[in-house]
Amino acid sequence: MPKSRIRKKPDSTPPAPTKKATAIKLTSRSWVAPVMLALFLIGLAWIVLFYVTEGDLPIKSLANWNIVVGFGFIAAGFGVSTQWK
Repeated sequence: MPKSRIRKKPDSTPPAPTKKATAIKLTSRSWVAPVMLALFLIGLAWIVLFYVTEGDLPIKSLANWNIVVGFGFIAAGFGVSTQWK
């Protein structure tokens, strides 16, 4: 049976090329939580104030549209919450 050849390793191996890590730039979103909570609370306070004062406050001329304004603030809070990471 023939004898197999012995493979000779190279004397030195070059170092593996290093990959440059790409820096992922994350913007600071520290403003999101306070703004979101503020909008929720403003909307809630607007609606509660409307009911407690029996429609006299916050803006009497809007009448029942004050409820829509309050829910608008709450909806804006949910819109801001989509920016939270």
